Amino acid sequence: MENILARWRRELRGTFSANSATVPQWELDLEMGDDGGFFAPESAAWAVHGSMTPVVAGIQALLIQALHPGAMAGVHDHSDYKDDPLSRLAGTIRWIFTVTYGDTAAAQAASNKVLRIHRHITGRYSANTGVELDYTANDPGLLRWVHLAFTEAFLASHQALGGPIPGGPDNYVADWAVAGHLMGVANPPLTVAELHRQLAQFTPELRCDQRVADTVAFLKHPPLPRSQQLGYRVLFAAAVCTLDPHYRMLLGLEVPHLGPVTLPVVRAAKAVLGVVHLGLGKTGPSEKSARSRRRRLGLDSAATGAAGKGGRAVKG
Repeated sequence: MENILARWRRELRGTFSANSATVPQWELDLEMGDDGGFFAPESAAWAVHGSMTPVVAGIQALLIQALHPGAMAGVHDHSDYKDDPLSRLAGTIRWIFTVTYGDTAAAQAASNKVLRIHRHITGRYSANTGVELDYTANDPGLLRWVHLAFTEAFLASHQALGGPIPGGPDNYVADWAVAGHLMGVANPPLTVAELHRQLAQFTPELRCDQRVADTVAFLKHPPLPRSQQLGYRVLFAAAVCTLDPHYRMLLGLEVPHLGPVTLPVVRAAKAVLGVVHLGLGKTGPSEKSARSRRRRLGLDSAATGAAGKGGRAVKG
């Protein structure tokens, strides 16, 4: 039994680290740096990203993002997510956690790296108007769409499945606007109302076509170890259940049922996330490194803040 449990934990950690046998070095490196970073332990960003809800939020963000044909074209033309999904997941996690837990220089460097990669992601797609458009992953409109979809998914998932957010939902939107600035998004939303207003502006551009259907099918049944497949089924159902009804309709998805007897999806997802929490540990390596850096620098919850380039002043 002990060997089975150890194997399960190893496979679980491997899913989030591209099957790394040890804690990735980049997470340990977050201990280095000269300031507390853009966010402090009591921030909304730490509360949301340090919980288990990002596991569901990541699925939901991909579902929403896929609805924009420009974003979908970039994934279809340049991503090998079907052949190597764990590497793409690991890369996304690295950026999120570096911005959340790293010092301001590390957060800026991680974002600049993504933007450099984006320069090579170019092509053409057909808009809903029938016009053929050129795209680049650094197009201001696509950067905004990805940021908005991310913020919407992480907020909605946490509100349904997680604990309280310090300062409330608006505080999370405002916190994550820092990431928007780092990625070159002009005037990212600072409130939930503004988030929904900006999302609504994209509605005429969205659609569900065969590429989106293929992506949804892949997200329903990704190549995970057998030990994780049942739990993932519950988490995918939770991502769909907590999805904004408008996006759920566009994707052709219905509020899911778990098994022949309808189970409460949110309750089941909370149970699965609790098991994942036990498997991964109470505090992740990124957060541990950030706390170690803050102790070295003599920072605590009452420390003064830092303001990153283009970002809002935050406690740091």
